[in-house]
Amino acid sequence: MENRKKVAFYTLGCKLNFSETSTIARSFQDEGFDRVEFEEVADIYVINTCSVTENADKQFKQVVKKALKNNDKAFVAAVGCYAQLKPEELAAVDGVDLVLGATEKFKITDYINDLSKNDMGEVHSCEIAEADFYVGSYSIGDRTRAFLKVQDGCDYKCTYCTIPLARGISRSDTLENVLRNAKEISAQNIKEIVLTGVNIGDYGKGEFGNKKHEHTFYELVQELDKVEGIERLRISSIEPNLLKNETIEFVSQSRTFVPHFHIPLQSGSNDILKLMRRRYLREVYTERVSKIREVMPHACIGVDVIVGFPGETDEHFLETYNYLNSLDISYLHVFTYSERDNTPAAEMPGEVPANVRAKRSKMLRGLSVKKRRAFYESQIGNTRTVLFEGENKEGYIYGFTENYVKVKAPWNPELVNTLHEVKLTSIDDDGAVRIEFVREAATEPSIADMLNYA
Repeated sequence: MENRKKVAFYTLGCKLNFSETSTIARSFQDEGFDRVEFEEVADIYVINTCSVTENADKQFKQVVKKALKNNDKAFVAAVGCYAQLKPEELAAVDGVDLVLGATEKFKITDYINDLSKNDMGEVHSCEIAEADFYVGSYSIGDRTRAFLKVQDGCDYKCTYCTIPLARGISRSDTLENVLRNAKEISAQNIKEIVLTGVNIGDYGKGEFGNKKHEHTFYELVQELDKVEGIERLRISSIEPNLLKNETIEFVSQSRTFVPHFHIPLQSGSNDILKLMRRRYLREVYTERVSKIREVMPHACIGVDVIVGFPGETDEHFLETYNYLNSLDISYLHVFTYSERDNTPAAEMPGEVPANVRAKRSKMLRGLSVKKRRAFYESQIGNTRTVLFEGENKEGYIYGFTENYVKVKAPWNPELVNTLHEVKLTSIDDDGAVRIEFVREAATEPSIADMLNYA
């Protein structure tokens, strides 16, 4: 039998990148490659890059080193956002053989003829205006949940963001294709699907620059709710101006959509929101949070926020801090602003010193810890459904409730990838919530019996 080539993957960045890595990996498997872990010896290492943070750029070099440490003769390919934005820079990194931009990454197997090392990385990168067609993808590496891509690219021009430069215009999958992918995922006994995209609330725009919305995000949500076999659907991140009341109301009554929203705010100051060219003001954000709380008091609400944007004074920052402190939200994702080439913000006056950015970031991370704790405490005593994950972490199994509370129980392999009704009892030292299993039907021994909880 011939010796099959081995390929390994490393993903930097967002959930969308993870779903695309999975799709690229399947194309290698279709070509007769065996997929192995990144830590193992492989013939090809594919690194899916990110351009959102400064850190991701630095991480790339470390990942290349790691690959070559496993096999110094391996063929190394870089794909993804950073590969589109700065292909020459990546190609110049020692050991990189191939760099593929936004439209080429899904055809990577076409570019790999022989696996001999190149003196200099070979670049295939289109003008980003050509990234106007849609390639669907979903990830199924994890038995518990899958990331399903429904949309790509962005037509918004936020002044700090490189995504439109890296991923092109907003375009979507067809409704039929999304539903087909969802059915394929559910057929593999995956219990939760997370919808991802660059700007998923903009779902429905067609390919090739067709700006007409074929369907709306609301229609997508309604149709996905009908797919048999899916236990849970989660909306990953959605712009406040695109999260409509009808969607919030639908989720509150839905069979499968869980009460968890992640809504980027970026700043609590209207002055800064205008400089960022966001498409809403703070008042809209307040309305969205109020609406969610009105129909789903127990919902989990996550917030993205950027600190240290050019022109952000101490007053602006305190405005953001006080606003978030007063808002009924559950946790924050805090990003420290970093200058990106070819963005208007990089040219703006009022640069915030690095040490001030770091201090503001620390303050908001502290606020996030406080908010998450308060949210978890508000859930103690409630009965929720938990989806357990697959890892034994020091004798415990962890999982998440539908409203994104992290829980723990003594390790039991029977629980992996199963849903159970539990009562939330107390918060443990590691921040996860302890639980009691609610007794299941008397026809079979309950999990509580199996774990001697009774």
